Amino acid sequence: MYRAGRNDCVLKVPLQFPVQENVSDLHGRLMLLHKIPCFVENELRSTLSMFIESETIQDYDREAELALQRLTTGEVDINQLTNTWAKTYSETTLEHARPEEPSWDEDFADVYHELIHSPASDTLLNLEHNYFVSVSELISERDMELKKLQERQATEMDKVMQELGKTMTDQDVNAVASQHFDAQQVLENKWANELKQVTHIQKQEYQEWVIKLHQDMQNPNNSTINEEIKVQPSQLTEESEPGVRLYEEQRQLEESFTIHLGAQLKTMHNLRLVRADVLDFCKHRRHGSRGTKLRRLQTALSLYSSSLCGLVLLVDNRVNSYSGIKRDFATVSKECTDFHFPRLEEQLEVVQQVMLYARSQTSKHKDQPEVPRNGSSCEDKNQNVEKNSSNILPGEFYISRHSNLSEVHIVFHLCVDDNVRSGNITAREPAIMGLRNILKVCCTHDVTNITIPLLLVHDMSEEMTIPWCLRRAELVFKCVKGFMMEMASWDGGISRTVQFLVPQSISEEMFYQLSNMLPQIFRVSSTLTLTSKR
Repeated sequence: MYRAGRNDCVLKVPLQFPVQENVSDLHGRLMLLHKIPCFVENELRSTLSMFIESETIQDYDREAELALQRLTTGEVDINQLTNTWAKTYSETTLEHARPEEPSWDEDFADVYHELIHSPASDTLLNLEHNYFVSVSELISERDMELKKLQERQATEMDKVMQELGKTMTDQDVNAVASQHFDAQQVLENKWANELKQVTHIQKQEYQEWVIKLHQDMQNPNNSTINEEIKVQPSQLTEESEPGVRLYEEQRQLEESFTIHLGAQLKTMHNLRLVRADVLDFCKHRRHGSRGTKLRRLQTALSLYSSSLCGLVLLVDNRVNSYSGIKRDFATVSKECTDFHFPRLEEQLEVVQQVMLYARSQTSKHKDQPEVPRNGSSCEDKNQNVEKNSSNILPGEFYISRHSNLSEVHIVFHLCVDDNVRSGNITAREPAIMGLRNILKVCCTHDVTNITIPLLLVHDMSEEMTIPWCLRRAELVFKCVKGFMMEMASWDGGISRTVQFLVPQSISEEMFYQLSNMLPQIFRVSSTLTLTSKR
């Protein structure tokens, strides 16, 4: 209430206690909306603050009195209230918190890291390889049985097709095809369950044996250590493989470069240009070849270290392992039991759940659709994403962890679309930006060796001519160079190894053209020849 001339003015505004908003904001809105004269501004501010403060205290007092009355009348169980308060206090107070219980995965990781850097490392590698051979033999039996079933079904279908129109109708053909499909599904499920059971048993046996061996090695008086280390010999020998594999190994082309990046503080990096199949970095060989055992040892030694190896795998927008390169990669990962991380299928299920949650959170923040200037709604733009919320977008990627691959610990599954096969992409292409984000993850998670598909494809096609390859390689080289210069600000400048991978089907002439292009874009270190004066 205030006086303006001869008039007494009264302003009534409803307030809900306790007042959640700022008193100064409330005062400003009252002055503006109700056009209150400026000569009562200060008086209104002080009076409003005192009123809200006193009424708030009275409101709390009324609630406290009502709560005490409920306790007095027995409406609330005092013992239950006390226990709830004590539990809440102990959970939110650090001095009353329980110590963190040790995790089995962390304990096993520490034990394995210690053993792999001990004389028992050769035993661990031999045991892992023996497990790998047994699973590979089981997979070979599965493939043989599936092949026999398919051949038998093909023969039956040929006979049915010959009788079509005579003694057989279209319904009969469809019934036979349905029976064949059901039979294949039953057989595949049978083998899938058997492989899952075998790998589960192998993982459990391996982890128990590793823990027991570590415990025995802690006892210096234990005389059975040497006997425990001497497990059955492995087939992981350094013998040459059959002629086909040896020929393939000889045909792999590779060039290495040492570069320096940075203006004032230069950082040295290693670059490699490799012509190979992308899955060659993941496959194990049943029979040892040159360097196989060394690669196994190197991968095992750096499994729990700050020098991890990563691989970029180009996939479609569906998070599964049912088709294309994803199916081939899943097949390779199943050939050897992973003793440290969950199976690939379990990791993909977690990725799908996290992605669905992220999509739902994103949709909640969209209160109402934006209306562009032309009057059309942006719902059409996001229609496909909303319909397929389980799909990822080009440039996005998900990560899987592995200890059972040949030379890789981490796989970045980068989503790309058909646009990467066109010849007019720019540095703002989602796939290129995805590479930048992958390199940033490498900096924050100790991935010092990363393999990148140079042409952003795994297989060559007709439209990928020599000019196409040169333009694409130049774009990726320059973009990766810029990203690597950014990495100095991300991690302080750490030396890394970046492998540029080109498809196996590329010609040798094209490979050496790309090899000559790399020193022109990156600053390659030059060697110095020191001679003495005579």
